[in-house]
Order: sequence, then structure tokens, then C-alpha cells
Amino acid sequence: MAGKPKIAMIGAGSVVFAQHLLGDIMSWPEFREPHIALMDIDPDRLAVAERMAHKLADALGAKPTVTAHRTRKPALDGADYVINTIQVGGFAATKIDFEVPKKYGLRQTIADTNGIGGIFRALRTMPVMVKIAQEMETLCPRAIFINYANPMAMVCWAVTRATSIQTVGLCHSVQGTAWQLSRYMGIPFEELVYWAAGINHMNFYLKLEYKGQDAYPRLRRAMRNPEVVKRDPVRFEVCRRLGYFVSESSEHFSEYVPWFIRRDRPDLIERYDIPLDEYIRRCISQDKHWQRTKKQMFSDEPLEVHRSHEYCGYILHAHQTGEPFVIYGNVPNTDIITNLPRNCVVEVPCLVDRNGIQPCHVGDLPPQLAGVIRNTVNVHELTVEGFFSRRRDHIYQAALLDPHASAELTIDEIYAMVDDLFEAHGSMVPNLR
Repeated sequence: MAGKPKIAMIGAGSVVFAQHLLGDIMSWPEFREPHIALMDIDPDRLAVAERMAHKLADALGAKPTVTAHRTRKPALDGADYVINTIQVGGFAATKIDFEVPKKYGLRQTIADTNGIGGIFRALRTMPVMVKIAQEMETLCPRAIFINYANPMAMVCWAVTRATSIQTVGLCHSVQGTAWQLSRYMGIPFEELVYWAAGINHMNFYLKLEYKGQDAYPRLRRAMRNPEVVKRDPVRFEVCRRLGYFVSESSEHFSEYVPWFIRRDRPDLIERYDIPLDEYIRRCISQDKHWQRTKKQMFSDEPLEVHRSHEYCGYILHAHQTGEPFVIYGNVPNTDIITNLPRNCVVEVPCLVDRNGIQPCHVGDLPPQLAGVIRNTVNVHELTVEGFFSRRRDHIYQAALLDPHASAELTIDEIYAMVDDLFEAHGSMVPNLR
């Protein structure tokens, strides 16, 4: 790594997100002259990403070597860090994840992490993720694999089961929600101390402290204010019932449990202000943003660079310099959370330094939190097992155990829906027996 670390970015055509990550990385003095290897299968998006990398370098006074690749192997060869931001199947596959379940009366909000949408996005994504990691075992076996692709827990579980590559999954929900909590409580974010654990998008703040005191009473006082509660109605309801605040947004969490989205209870949709089909609207909006970004990259307009709260740059800096930093990462559960299944992927505090990613021990979660999380881990486990064993019955079973689907549909409906999803996705998903 000395002198000129190589950073491979797979799925670099996710230009807006890649811009944040590369801007963060090159803002560190130790990464002013890296080799940045951009890879994407879309030549148009790859060209925009390449232009973006050069414009970022100009804005930061950096002098990277930037290479662009349509295939993975030259990008991976000799890499020190591999950052993954792919979305297998794109918008067309995402629409299938929404439209087929909708025919059966099963409505979703985001459908990219858990639930029926998460299961089929996992089936599309796991084969590609495992292949990338297997190529890394040959081309860059000591590299750290940093994954941003959803469904986070399932794809990371597949990679760590199939390969020896040091892998961490990153999300921005823990630090992002901590910032939101500081606003709800009216305290400076920099002075909020927190400790959280669970799985991705179902990570609970076990400790909130402000000036050495428990901050949960302050949060509960904020919950008495209807103006605060209506900004996050599902999460405040869950906090009221389970005793702890969860890391992922209200629109996400509403589809992970059986309590909020009910076709026989439209009043709940209105009461908790649940945005059905939200991710479809976001995809359409993101496409418009992409078109604006493309024009900006090929204009003379300079880029403004501000360091984001994404963990990726901090990982590279801590690993390169040895200056320790704590992130929240998705890693295998090697008795880190002792009342969740071993080897499932958990999201916990991790120390990063020259030794890489080192998860912190958590112990037992409060039993009500472990119970809610296990319901989802069961779905993850059966989906991953179905992929590796090539058994379709495990995918049926994963869908049967999904809390949202099982609250809305009969056994026959769930089986028929899964069959329809396999047919609609066609060759985008593995051929399971």
C-alpha cells in the first residue's frame, strides 16, 4: 500500500454516490495520489464517472491515476481496496419486485433490504457479489472489500460464506439517525454518545448519552411533541413499544414488521403516513438527477467537495495510517451478539486500524429486540441457503417466514407470488430446483 494505494470501484456508474466516496477519500493527504480504477458495464455512465474523478481531483488538488474499465479483472488486479456499489437488474428489476407482489395485495415502500423485494434482490445480487470476491481471492487477496449494495445482510453473508476475503458492509443509517436524534432532542450532534447493535436496518440504539447522562428520558420528552412524532411516526411507535429507537427510517421499517402496512386497515397507512411505492418514485427522481449530473460533469462548472458522513473514507484512512476510527459495519456474527444466530451478518461497532476491521463484542441484546431481529434473520438464512443449495423450497420458506408477507397472504398466495417473481425475473436470478 505504501505510496500509491489502488482503489477499485465496482459499479462506478452510480456517479452521485461515487462522487461522495471518492471526494471523501481524496480529501485525505494520504490519498492525494492513489490509483483509482473505475469499473462499470455501462460505457456512458463509466465515461461520466471518469470525468467526475478528474474534476474531484482538480477541486481537491489531488493527482490520482484514473483508469476506466468495462470488465472487473483489470480493475481488481492488485487493488488494496475494493468498493462495491452495483445494483443488479437496475430499475427494471426493481419494478418487478414491486409490481408482482402488488397483484397479490402485498404493498411495499422500499423493498431493497428485507421482505419479498429483499429476497429477490438478494437472488439477483449474491451470484455477482460472490464472483467478485472469488476474483479478489486471485487478483487481490489482501484487499478489503467494502460493500454498499443492498440487501446488505444477505449479500455480505453470501460473500463471507463463500470466500476468505475481508468484507465489511456499510450503510449510513446508524450515523444518519444519530444526527436526526440529536435534532429531535435539541442537542449538538457532536456531543451525543451512542452505542447501537443489531442487523442492517434493524439496529437499535442500546445507549444514548448526553453530557454523561442517559439521553433516553430526553428523547421520550420529545416524543410528547406531536410535531416531532409526525416526522418519524413508525419509529417513534416502535420505540414506545420496544423501548429503543431503531436505526432505519420509518418508511423502511414499516415493511419489516406486520403492524403497519395492512390491506384491510387503510387507516394505518394514513395514521403512520406510510409512503407506499416510495422507492419507485425515488428511482425516477434519481434518473433526473443523473441527467443533471452528467451535464455538470462535462461543463466547466467546478465541483464543491464537502466530506460526507460515509464511513468508507475513514476506513481507508485508518487502515493506511494506523490512526484508529470506529465505524458501524456489517460483519459475520462470530459470537459478537450472543443471542442472535452464529454467522448471520450483524451490524455492530467496529474498530479500524492497520489490522483492518475488528468488530466489538456486544453480548446479549434485550430479548424483545433479539426476538424482532430473529424473525428477519430467519428469512436471510433461508434465502442464503436456498442460493447455495439451489433449492427453491427454501425461497418459498423464506417468503413464508417474512413477517409482512405472512401477515397479509395465505400459503398458496405466497407460493404463487414467488413463482411469478421467478418467472418475471427470468435469467436475472439463479435457476433453483
